Parts: sequence; structure tokens; C-alpha cells
Amino acid sequence: MFKPHSYPPAIPGALLALAFFCTGISAQEGAPPAKTYAPALELVEQYPSPVITRTSPGAEDIGFGFEGGSVLKIKGTYHLFTTEMMPGHYAVKTRMAHWSSTDRIHWTRVATLYESSGDFTGQDPRASLWAPMPVYNTTEGRWNLVYVAYRSAPSTKTEWRGNYEGRVWRAVSTQKGYGGIGGPYEDVEVILEPDAHSQPWEGLQGTDSFFAYQVGKRWLGFYGSANTEHLPVEHWRVGLAEAPALAGPWKRRSEGNPVDIEKRFAENPVVTSIKNGYYVAVYDNDVEYSNTIGYSWSAPGDGVHWAPGRQLVVQPKGKGSWADVVRTPLGLIPEGHGRYTMFYTGYQNPRVSGQHPFGGVGFVTVKESSDSAVGSAGH
Repeated sequence: MFKPHSYPPAIPGALLALAFFCTGISAQEGAPPAKTYAPALELVEQYPSPVITRTSPGAEDIGFGFEGGSVLKIKGTYHLFTTEMMPGHYAVKTRMAHWSSTDRIHWTRVATLYESSGDFTGQDPRASLWAPMPVYNTTEGRWNLVYVAYRSAPSTKTEWRGNYEGRVWRAVSTQKGYGGIGGPYEDVEVILEPDAHSQPWEGLQGTDSFFAYQVGKRWLGFYGSANTEHLPVEHWRVGLAEAPALAGPWKRRSEGNPVDIEKRFAENPVVTSIKNGYYVAVYDNDVEYSNTIGYSWSAPGDGVHWAPGRQLVVQPKGKGSWADVVRTPLGLIPEGHGRYTMFYTGYQNPRVSGQHPFGGVGFVTVKESSDSAVGSAGH
């Protein structure tokens, strides 16, 4: 989802910091196990340029670049699901697309999954589409695609309406098995939306992101929102929902929301299970940390309690710093020996005078280490 402070004119005071993410639920949620091990991420190598940009084959008609989504690796092939921002009203007309690569560097655009209407009158609930997150549902034996659809309209003096009343859709691949990751996908239902159960920290924006993950026999999902009915917007925060199955019914957790990992900003989490059963969530920590991504962790068998977020520099200053602002990490991809590929989006430099920045896609290699001085999440 595109935020008002992310493009000119920026909303004053809306520089937010971040956080949110997920994993297992314990049988005794009120008592997370005390741990001395704490996962940490270290930068190994930064690829010095974007690997998908305005000059990439397949990107010729994209107006403002790429933002959000996730990357998976299946049988040696990387699959990127992301939002392409098309010409028109900035960050309103969008396409959700599937790209693939076998070497992380050279990419092929495979297909358009969905395209929004771009309606800018507030009438269409699918005016702008964002945050495609594929997840394999073993019960169905099919890939599901979870994404967010918004209404869009001109902002007022008191409200930001670029993307508002976000609803989370679940779509299902028409092709069974792991080979069906590319779809085509068919919409099944809305699994979370603004309603009588919305919590006070949720606002006009509705739901701005949703990441679903299975823990044992049930599912958890991080979802985000913001009180965009008040300018300047002070926070983008996240909470947890839960369901007995990916298809739902999904219900917001009554305790612990919003999840307090960062104080001001949290958006677009993607969660990975690492060694010893720990979970690490990487997320967009936005313009307050212009060259980093954020990450948090949760202990095995928990998933409800999360450690305070940390920042990982992915664009060290100097040669090879291709993005003015690092935006959204697209997940951690295990590559063996404790190393991971992490793709991310970023606003490219130099910015063309008088134009909005273009969002490119790049990657870094990170490794897993530990910090024994940190206690368990929630302590």
C-alpha cells in the first residue's frame, strides 16, 4: 500500500517507524517461554544495482515502479509477486504481477494476476490492488493468494483517501499442486474488512496488509491499518487475527492488539521459520530509516509475543547505494548454511526532476547469527 508521506507533498509529521510479524501459538499464550537465544540478521553482501527497474523487459509500460508483495523459491526458481504502479493517479491504478528468475538477477515477467480499475471517485472497492502474498494451503492442495483491495479518491483537508477502506481478499489457484503457483487465480471471498469488530487503532484506511501463516492446526495473520481520517497520520500499526483454517473465519484477537514492536510504523510483514523453530519477520520501516529494513522474532511455539524491532542496513552509504529510500522487504529465502536472500523494493536515485520516484527491486544476502543477551519476545 502506498502511504501519503511517501510521495510529494509529504504529510507533515508522518514519519513512522515500524514492525510486525508472526509465527506459532503456544498452548499457554500468557506465558511465553524464557529464552536466552535471540535470532539476529547480518548483511553479507549487497547486490549493487536494482535487478528489476524501468528498463527491464516487461516493465516498459509501468509508470511508477514496484512496491510490496513477496518472493518464494521453488525447485530452484524464484517467484516474485508484487504490485506494479501504472500511469495515472499516483499509486491508484495498479497491477499485481508474477515474475520469475533462476539466478536472482535476470527476471522474466510471467503474467498479470489482477488489474485494478484506477477509479478515483471512491465508488469502486477495487480501485487499487496491493500486497499479493501467495501461501500454499495443504488442506486444499492449492496455492492461495491473499491481497488488499481499496477505494481511492482525492484527499480532503482532514483525510487521506488515496487508498482507503482496505479489504483482504483470498483467491485460489485454478491449478492444483505446487505447480499452480502462477495461477490463474479466482477470487473466493473477503476474509477481513472494516466492520463492527474493527478495533480503535484501525481507521479509515481499513486493512493495509495481511500475511497469513499456519501454526499447528490453526492459522495466524498479521494485518495493518492506520487512522488516515486524521491528518497528519501519526501511526501505521499492526495486529493479529486468527482462524481455524486459511479460509477462515478470521477474527481479530481481542488481546495484544496493536502488537507493540515499533512505536510509530509497521507495514507489510513477511515471516520465515529459521533454525530451532524460531520465526523472523522482516518488514518495511519506511522513511525514518532510509537505508534499512526492520526485523523482529518470536520464540518457538509462541507467535503472539514479539521482540522489539531492530534495523538492518541493506544499503551501506557509498558506492552501490541505488535507492534514495529503502522500502519493503519481500521475505527471507533460505539458501543453506544459515544464509538467506532478501529482495526489497526501493525508490531509485536519481529522481527525475518534477516526477515521482520509481520503485525498483533489488536484493541482499544476509546471514543468521544470534544475540544471547536478549531475552524472549514479550519480556
